Amino acid sequence: LTGVLDDCLCDIESIDDFNTFKIFPKIQKLQERDYFRYYKVNLKRPCPFWADDGHCSIKDCHVEPCPESKIPVGIKAGSSNKYSKAANNSKELEDCEQASKLGAVNSTLSNQSKEAFIDWARYDDSQDHFCELDDERSPDAQYVDLLLNPERYTGYKGPSAWRVWNSIYEENCFKPRSVYRPLNPLAPSRGESFYTWLEGLCLEKRVFYKLISGLHASINLHLCANYLLEETWGKPRWGPNVKEFTRRFDPAETKGEGPRRLKNLYFLYLIELRALSKVAPYFERAVVDLYTGNGHEDAESKALLLDIFRDTKSFHMHFDEKSMFAGDKKGAKSLKEEFRLHFKNISRIMDCVGCDKCRLWGKLQTQGLGTALKILFSEKEIQSLPENSPSKGFQLTRQEIVALVNAFGR
Repeated sequence: LTGVLDDCLCDIESIDDFNTFKIFPKIQKLQERDYFRYYKVNLKRPCPFWADDGHCSIKDCHVEPCPESKIPVGIKAGSSNKYSKAANNSKELEDCEQASKLGAVNSTLSNQSKEAFIDWARYDDSQDHFCELDDERSPDAQYVDLLLNPERYTGYKGPSAWRVWNSIYEENCFKPRSVYRPLNPLAPSRGESFYTWLEGLCLEKRVFYKLISGLHASINLHLCANYLLEETWGKPRWGPNVKEFTRRFDPAETKGEGPRRLKNLYFLYLIELRALSKVAPYFERAVVDLYTGNGHEDAESKALLLDIFRDTKSFHMHFDEKSMFAGDKKGAKSLKEEFRLHFKNISRIMDCVGCDKCRLWGKLQTQGLGTALKILFSEKEIQSLPENSPSKGFQLTRQEIVALVNAFGR
Protein backbone atom coordinates (compact mmCIF):
# COMPACT_ATOMS: atom_id res chain seq x y z
CA LEU A 1 0.00 0.00 0.00
CA THR A 2 1.55 3.32 -1.05
CA GLY A 3 0.67 6.83 -2.11
CA VAL A 4 -1.64 9.61 -1.06
CA LEU A 5 -4.89 9.17 0.89
CA ASP A 6 -8.06 10.68 -0.58
CA ASP A 7 -9.54 13.64 1.31
CA CYS A 8 -6.16 14.33 3.04
CA LEU A 9 -2.83 15.85 2.13
CA CYS A 10 -1.05 12.84 3.48
CA ASP A 11 0.80 9.80 2.21
CA ILE A 12 0.96 6.27 3.57
CA GLU A 13 4.76 6.21 3.96
CA SER A 14 4.85 9.30 6.23
CA ILE A 15 2.18 7.81 8.48
CA ASP A 16 4.04 4.48 8.66
CA ASP A 17 7.31 6.16 9.64
CA PHE A 18 5.70 8.45 12.17
CA ASN A 19 3.71 5.64 13.77
CA THR A 20 6.41 2.97 13.82
CA PHE A 21 9.21 5.09 15.23
CA LYS A 22 7.46 7.72 17.30
CA ILE A 23 3.95 6.88 18.39
CA PHE A 24 3.41 3.13 18.57
CA PRO A 25 6.12 2.24 21.15
CA LYS A 26 4.79 4.94 23.51
CA ILE A 27 1.11 4.06 23.02
CA GLN A 28 1.95 0.42 23.75
CA LYS A 29 3.59 1.41 27.03
CA LEU A 30 0.62 3.59 27.95
CA GLN A 31 -1.87 0.77 27.29
CA GLU A 32 -0.07 -1.40 29.84
CA ARG A 33 -0.53 1.10 32.66
CA ASP A 34 -3.29 0.44 35.19
CA TYR A 35 -5.34 3.48 34.25
CA PHE A 36 -5.66 2.31 30.64
CA ARG A 37 -5.81 -1.48 30.95
CA TYR A 38 -9.14 -1.81 32.78
CA TYR A 39 -12.30 -1.07 30.81
CA LYS A 40 -15.81 -1.28 32.19
CA VAL A 41 -18.23 -3.02 29.88
CA ASN A 42 -21.68 -4.56 29.96
CA LEU A 43 -21.64 -7.71 27.84
CA LYS A 44 -25.17 -8.70 28.83
CA ARG A 45 -27.19 -5.96 27.16
CA PRO A 46 -29.80 -7.38 24.80
CA CYS A 47 -29.63 -6.61 21.08
CA PRO A 48 -32.12 -3.74 20.51
CA PHE A 49 -32.68 -4.42 16.80
CA TRP A 50 -33.56 -8.08 16.30
CA ALA A 51 -34.33 -11.16 18.33
CA ASP A 52 -31.00 -12.52 19.48
CA ASP A 53 -30.08 -15.50 17.34
CA GLY A 54 -28.30 -17.10 20.25
CA HIS A 55 -24.74 -16.41 21.24
CA CYS A 56 -21.87 -17.80 19.24
CA SER A 57 -21.77 -21.50 20.04
CA ILE A 58 -18.04 -21.89 19.46
CA LYS A 59 -16.26 -22.55 22.71
CA ASP A 60 -13.78 -19.74 21.96
CA CYS A 61 -16.58 -17.18 22.20
CA HIS A 62 -17.99 -18.33 25.51
CA VAL A 63 -17.32 -16.66 28.80
CA GLU A 64 -16.49 -19.64 30.96
CA PRO A 65 -16.20 -18.88 34.64
CA CYS A 66 -12.86 -19.94 36.07
CA PRO A 67 -13.10 -23.20 38.05
CA GLU A 68 -13.07 -22.61 41.80
CA SER A 69 -9.63 -24.17 42.21
CA LYS A 70 -8.10 -21.71 39.75
CA ILE A 71 -9.46 -18.49 41.23
CA PRO A 72 -6.57 -16.59 42.80
CA VAL A 73 -6.55 -16.73 46.60
CA GLY A 74 -6.77 -12.96 46.95
CA ILE A 75 -10.21 -12.87 45.33
CA LYS A 76 -11.60 -15.76 47.35
CA ALA A 77 -10.28 -14.15 50.51
CA GLY A 78 -12.85 -11.37 50.24
CA SER A 79 -11.62 -8.07 51.57
CA SER A 80 -8.47 -9.40 53.17
CA ASN A 81 -5.51 -8.04 51.26
CA LYS A 82 -2.76 -10.15 52.73
CA TYR A 83 -2.92 -12.47 49.73
CA SER A 84 -2.79 -9.75 47.14
CA LYS A 85 0.64 -10.90 45.99
CA ALA A 86 -0.72 -14.36 45.30
CA ALA A 87 -3.68 -12.77 43.56
CA ASN A 88 -1.35 -11.10 41.12
CA ASN A 89 0.69 -14.22 40.49
CA SER A 90 0.95 -14.48 36.73
CA LYS A 91 1.12 -18.29 36.71
CA GLU A 92 -2.32 -18.45 38.28
CA LEU A 93 -3.61 -15.89 35.83
CA GLU A 94 -2.31 -17.97 32.94
CA ASP A 95 -4.05 -21.06 34.29
CA CYS A 96 -7.19 -19.04 34.62
CA GLU A 97 -6.89 -17.76 31.05
CA GLN A 98 -6.41 -21.36 29.90
CA ALA A 99 -9.36 -22.58 31.93
CA SER A 100 -11.66 -19.91 30.67
CA LYS A 101 -11.11 -21.16 27.09
CA LEU A 102 -9.67 -19.25 24.18
CA GLY A 103 -12.25 -16.61 23.52
CA ALA A 104 -13.66 -16.27 26.98
CA VAL A 105 -13.54 -12.88 28.59
CA ASN A 106 -11.18 -13.31 31.48
CA SER A 107 -12.76 -11.45 34.34
CA THR A 108 -10.11 -12.27 36.93
CA LEU A 109 -9.38 -9.23 39.06
CA SER A 110 -7.27 -9.00 42.15
CA ASN A 111 -8.73 -7.54 45.31
CA GLN A 112 -6.48 -4.52 45.08
CA SER A 113 -7.91 -3.77 41.63
CA LYS A 114 -11.47 -4.00 42.92
CA GLU A 115 -10.77 -1.51 45.70
CA ALA A 116 -9.00 0.80 43.27
CA PHE A 117 -12.06 0.85 40.98
CA ILE A 118 -14.33 2.04 43.77
CA ASP A 119 -11.83 4.80 44.36
CA TRP A 120 -11.63 5.71 40.66
CA ALA A 121 -15.41 5.80 40.39
CA ARG A 122 -15.59 8.23 43.32
CA TYR A 123 -12.98 10.39 41.63
CA ASP A 124 -14.84 10.28 38.30
CA ASP A 125 -18.08 11.25 39.99
CA SER A 126 -16.49 14.33 41.49
CA GLN A 127 -15.76 15.64 37.97
CA ASP A 128 -18.52 17.25 35.91
CA HIS A 129 -19.68 14.68 33.45
CA PHE A 130 -20.14 15.74 29.88
CA CYS A 131 -22.46 12.85 29.13
CA GLU A 132 -23.71 9.93 31.12
CA LEU A 133 -22.47 6.67 29.62
CA ASP A 134 -25.25 4.22 29.11
CA ASP A 135 -24.33 1.33 31.35
CA GLU A 136 -21.63 2.50 33.72
CA ARG A 137 -23.87 1.96 36.73
CA SER A 138 -25.59 -1.22 35.62
CA PRO A 139 -25.04 -4.20 37.93
CA ASP A 140 -24.14 -6.13 34.77
CA ALA A 141 -21.24 -3.82 33.91
CA GLN A 142 -17.91 -5.33 34.86
CA TYR A 143 -14.29 -4.29 34.67
CA VAL A 144 -12.27 -6.24 32.12
CA ASP A 145 -8.49 -6.39 32.00
CA LEU A 146 -7.74 -5.67 28.33
CA LEU A 147 -4.25 -7.17 28.56
CA LEU A 148 -5.73 -10.54 29.55
CA ASN A 149 -8.36 -10.36 26.80
CA PRO A 150 -6.53 -9.55 23.56
CA GLU A 151 -8.49 -8.92 20.39
CA ARG A 152 -8.05 -12.01 18.21
CA TYR A 153 -9.81 -14.55 16.01
CA THR A 154 -12.37 -16.54 17.99
CA GLY A 155 -14.12 -18.34 15.15
CA TYR A 156 -17.11 -15.98 15.23
CA LYS A 157 -18.29 -15.61 11.62
CA GLY A 158 -21.13 -16.53 9.28
CA PRO A 159 -24.69 -15.14 9.13
CA SER A 160 -24.67 -13.61 12.61
CA ALA A 161 -21.45 -11.62 12.08
CA TRP A 162 -22.55 -10.71 8.55
CA ARG A 163 -25.84 -9.33 9.83
CA VAL A 164 -24.08 -7.00 12.29
CA TRP A 165 -21.81 -5.47 9.64
CA ASN A 166 -24.60 -5.37 7.12
CA SER A 167 -26.87 -3.35 9.38
CA ILE A 168 -24.00 -1.00 10.24
CA TYR A 169 -23.38 -0.24 6.57
CA GLU A 170 -26.95 -0.34 5.32
CA GLU A 171 -28.81 1.52 8.01
CA ASN A 172 -26.17 3.83 9.39
CA CYS A 173 -24.27 5.18 6.45
CA PHE A 174 -25.85 8.03 4.53
CA LYS A 175 -27.43 6.47 1.48
CA PRO A 176 -29.22 8.39 -1.28
CA ARG A 177 -32.38 6.84 -2.71
CA SER A 178 -30.85 6.64 -6.18
CA VAL A 179 -28.37 3.97 -5.12
CA TYR A 180 -29.86 0.51 -5.34
CA ARG A 181 -26.75 -1.49 -4.63
CA PRO A 182 -25.91 -2.57 -1.09
CA LEU A 183 -23.61 -0.25 0.85
CA ASN A 184 -21.76 -3.12 2.42
CA PRO A 185 -18.63 -3.32 0.24
CA LEU A 186 -18.59 -7.09 0.79
CA ALA A 187 -22.02 -7.54 -0.81
CA PRO A 188 -22.23 -8.52 -4.49
CA SER A 189 -22.91 -5.38 -6.53
CA ARG A 190 -25.44 -4.66 -9.26
CA GLY A 191 -25.48 -1.58 -11.43
CA GLU A 192 -23.75 1.63 -10.38
CA SER A 193 -20.20 1.37 -9.12
CA PHE A 194 -20.07 1.85 -5.39
CA TYR A 195 -17.05 4.15 -5.47
CA THR A 196 -18.42 6.35 -8.26
CA TRP A 197 -21.36 6.92 -5.96
CA LEU A 198 -19.16 7.50 -2.90
CA GLU A 199 -17.12 10.18 -4.71
CA GLY A 200 -20.37 12.03 -5.43
CA LEU A 201 -21.19 12.41 -1.73
CA CYS A 202 -20.30 15.51 0.28
CA LEU A 203 -17.09 15.28 2.32
CA GLU A 204 -18.85 14.66 5.63
CA LYS A 205 -20.79 11.65 4.37
CA ARG A 206 -17.68 10.24 2.69
CA VAL A 207 -15.77 10.66 5.94
CA PHE A 208 -18.45 8.82 7.88
CA TYR A 209 -18.39 5.88 5.49
CA LYS A 210 -14.58 5.73 5.52
CA LEU A 211 -14.44 5.72 9.31
CA ILE A 212 -16.80 2.75 9.51
CA SER A 213 -14.88 0.94 6.78
CA GLY A 214 -11.60 1.74 8.59
CA LEU A 215 -13.01 0.32 11.81
CA HIS A 216 -14.08 -2.82 9.93
CA ALA A 217 -10.57 -3.14 8.42
CA SER A 218 -8.94 -2.65 11.81
CA ILE A 219 -10.99 -5.42 13.41
CA ASN A 220 -10.38 -7.79 10.48
CA LEU A 221 -6.68 -7.02 10.55
CA HIS A 222 -6.37 -7.95 14.22
CA LEU A 223 -8.21 -11.22 13.60
CA CYS A 224 -5.71 -12.09 10.84
CA ALA A 225 -2.71 -11.01 12.91
CA ASN A 226 -3.73 -13.01 15.98
CA TYR A 227 -5.34 -16.12 14.51
CA LEU A 228 -5.81 -19.56 16.05
CA LEU A 229 -3.30 -21.46 13.91
CA GLU A 230 -3.56 -24.81 15.60
CA GLU A 231 -4.73 -26.42 18.79
CA THR A 232 -2.79 -29.53 19.70
CA TRP A 233 -3.40 -31.27 23.01
CA GLY A 234 -5.57 -28.35 24.06
CA LYS A 235 -2.61 -25.97 23.66
CA PRO A 236 -3.61 -23.20 21.26
CA ARG A 237 -1.03 -21.49 19.06
CA TRP A 238 -1.91 -17.96 17.89
CA GLY A 239 -0.16 -15.99 15.20
CA PRO A 240 -0.42 -14.20 11.85
CA ASN A 241 -2.50 -15.97 9.21
CA VAL A 242 -1.25 -14.68 5.86
CA LYS A 243 -3.81 -16.68 3.88
CA GLU A 244 -6.69 -15.09 5.79
CA PHE A 245 -5.11 -11.64 5.38
CA THR A 246 -4.82 -12.21 1.61
CA ARG A 247 -8.44 -13.35 1.40
CA ARG A 248 -9.64 -10.12 3.03
CA PHE A 249 -7.23 -7.54 1.61
CA ASP A 250 -5.39 -8.73 -1.52
CA PRO A 251 -6.44 -6.76 -4.65
CA ALA A 252 -6.77 -9.95 -6.73
CA GLU A 253 -8.94 -11.71 -4.13
CA THR A 254 -11.14 -8.69 -3.38
CA LYS A 255 -11.66 -7.23 -6.89
CA GLY A 256 -9.38 -4.31 -6.05
CA GLU A 257 -11.34 -3.57 -2.86
CA GLY A 258 -8.67 -4.61 -0.30
CA PRO A 259 -6.27 -1.67 -0.67
CA ARG A 260 -9.21 0.75 -0.34
CA ARG A 261 -10.16 -0.89 2.96
CA LEU A 262 -6.60 -0.50 4.20
CA LYS A 263 -6.52 3.13 3.07
CA ASN A 264 -9.65 3.71 5.14
CA LEU A 265 -7.80 2.26 8.12
CA TYR A 266 -5.09 4.91 7.63
CA PHE A 267 -7.81 7.52 7.35
CA LEU A 268 -9.28 6.35 10.69
CA TYR A 269 -5.78 6.59 12.20
CA LEU A 270 -5.46 10.20 11.01
CA ILE A 271 -8.84 11.19 12.46
CA GLU A 272 -7.99 9.70 15.88
CA LEU A 273 -4.49 11.21 15.74
CA ARG A 274 -6.07 14.60 15.04
CA ALA A 275 -8.39 14.17 18.01
CA LEU A 276 -5.43 13.40 20.30
CA SER A 277 -3.61 16.55 19.20
CA LYS A 278 -6.78 18.63 19.69
CA VAL A 279 -7.59 17.34 23.16
CA ALA A 280 -4.10 18.03 24.56
CA PRO A 281 -5.08 21.32 26.30
CA TYR A 282 -7.71 19.40 28.29
CA PHE A 283 -5.05 17.13 29.81
CA GLU A 284 -2.31 19.75 30.09
CA ARG A 285 -4.22 21.39 32.96
CA ALA A 286 -3.00 20.56 36.46
CA VAL A 287 -6.59 19.87 37.53
CA VAL A 288 -6.73 16.72 35.33
CA ASP A 289 -5.27 13.58 36.85
CA LEU A 290 -5.10 10.04 35.50
CA TYR A 291 -6.22 8.89 38.90
CA THR A 292 -5.64 5.34 40.17
CA GLY A 293 -4.72 6.23 43.73
CA ASN A 294 -1.01 5.56 43.17
CA GLY A 295 0.42 9.07 42.97
CA HIS A 296 3.79 8.08 41.51
CA GLU A 297 2.28 5.90 38.78
CA ASP A 298 -0.39 8.51 38.00
CA ALA A 299 2.26 11.17 37.45
CA GLU A 300 4.25 8.85 35.16
CA SER A 301 1.15 7.97 33.12
CA LYS A 302 0.28 11.61 32.67
CA ALA A 303 3.86 12.50 31.64
CA LEU A 304 3.80 9.71 29.03
CA LEU A 305 0.40 10.85 27.72
CA LEU A 306 1.59 14.47 27.41
CA ASP A 307 4.70 13.22 25.60
CA ILE A 308 2.44 11.43 23.09
CA PHE A 309 0.43 14.65 22.63
CA ARG A 310 3.64 16.52 21.81
CA ASP A 311 4.42 13.92 19.15
CA THR A 312 0.93 14.12 17.65
CA LYS A 313 1.29 17.88 17.29
CA SER A 314 4.64 17.47 15.54
CA PHE A 315 3.03 15.51 12.69
CA HIS A 316 2.66 17.90 9.76
CA MET A 317 -0.02 16.24 7.68
CA HIS A 318 -3.10 16.15 9.85
CA PHE A 319 -6.60 15.67 8.51
CA ASP A 320 -8.24 19.10 8.50
CA GLU A 321 -11.67 18.75 10.04
CA LYS A 322 -12.38 22.47 9.56
CA SER A 323 -13.59 21.64 6.08
CA MET A 324 -16.34 19.55 7.67
CA PHE A 325 -19.66 21.05 8.72
CA ALA A 326 -18.47 24.33 7.28
CA GLY A 327 -21.50 24.99 5.03
CA ASP A 328 -24.45 27.17 5.97
CA LYS A 329 -25.02 27.11 9.74
CA LYS A 330 -28.43 25.45 9.64
CA GLY A 331 -27.42 22.70 7.21
CA ALA A 332 -24.16 22.08 9.07
CA LYS A 333 -25.95 21.78 12.39
CA SER A 334 -28.48 19.22 11.19
CA LEU A 335 -25.77 17.22 9.42
CA LYS A 336 -23.71 17.15 12.60
CA GLU A 337 -26.72 15.93 14.57
CA GLU A 338 -27.37 13.25 11.94
CA PHE A 339 -23.73 12.18 12.25
CA ARG A 340 -24.13 11.87 16.01
CA LEU A 341 -27.32 9.81 15.79
CA HIS A 342 -25.93 7.45 13.16
CA PHE A 343 -22.92 6.91 15.35
CA LYS A 344 -24.97 6.31 18.46
CA ASN A 345 -26.91 3.67 16.57
CA ILE A 346 -23.72 1.88 15.56
CA SER A 347 -22.64 1.69 19.18
CA ARG A 348 -26.00 0.08 19.98
CA ILE A 349 -25.58 -2.46 17.17
CA MET A 350 -22.42 -3.65 18.96
CA ASP A 351 -24.77 -5.19 21.55
CA CYS A 352 -25.91 -7.58 18.80
CA VAL A 353 -22.46 -9.14 18.39
CA GLY A 354 -22.82 -12.75 19.47
CA CYS A 355 -19.25 -13.35 20.67
CA ASP A 356 -18.25 -11.70 23.93
CA LYS A 357 -14.62 -11.05 23.02
CA CYS A 358 -15.66 -9.53 19.69
CA ARG A 359 -18.34 -7.51 21.44
CA LEU A 360 -15.85 -6.18 23.99
CA TRP A 361 -13.44 -4.91 21.32
CA GLY A 362 -16.24 -3.71 19.06
CA LYS A 363 -17.72 -1.61 21.86
CA LEU A 364 -14.33 -0.30 22.94
CA GLN A 365 -13.27 0.79 19.44
CA THR A 366 -16.66 2.31 18.64
CA GLN A 367 -16.58 4.31 21.86
CA GLY A 368 -12.99 5.38 21.11
CA LEU A 369 -13.99 6.68 17.68
CA GLY A 370 -17.11 8.33 19.13
CA THR A 371 -14.88 10.11 21.65
CA ALA A 372 -12.55 11.26 18.84
CA LEU A 373 -15.52 12.74 16.94
CA LYS A 374 -16.80 14.43 20.11
CA ILE A 375 -13.35 16.07 20.53
CA LEU A 376 -13.18 17.25 16.91
CA PHE A 377 -16.63 18.83 17.20
CA SER A 378 -15.78 20.60 20.50
CA GLU A 379 -12.72 22.61 19.53
CA LYS A 380 -14.05 25.95 20.80
CA GLU A 381 -15.08 24.45 24.15
CA ILE A 382 -11.65 22.82 24.62
CA GLN A 383 -9.83 26.06 23.85
CA SER A 384 -11.81 28.00 26.44
CA LEU A 385 -11.39 25.53 29.33
CA PRO A 386 -10.71 27.04 32.76
CA GLU A 387 -7.22 26.19 34.04
CA ASN A 388 -8.04 25.34 37.66
CA SER A 389 -11.57 24.02 37.83
CA PRO A 390 -13.41 21.03 36.40
CA SER A 391 -14.74 22.03 33.02
CA LYS A 392 -18.34 22.92 32.39
CA GLY A 393 -18.27 23.03 28.60
CA PHE A 394 -16.26 19.90 27.80
CA GLN A 395 -15.66 16.83 29.89
CA LEU A 396 -14.28 13.34 29.30
CA THR A 397 -15.05 10.40 31.58
CA ARG A 398 -12.42 7.82 32.43
CA GLN A 399 -14.29 5.38 30.13
CA GLU A 400 -13.96 7.73 27.16
CA ILE A 401 -10.26 8.35 27.83
CA VAL A 402 -9.52 4.62 28.12
CA ALA A 403 -11.53 3.88 24.95
CA LEU A 404 -9.84 6.65 22.95
CA VAL A 405 -6.29 5.54 23.83
CA ASN A 406 -6.97 1.84 23.30
CA ALA A 407 -8.85 2.38 20.03
CA PHE A 408 -5.97 4.49 18.74
CA GLY A 409 -3.56 1.80 19.97
CA ARG A 410 -5.45 -0.76 17.88
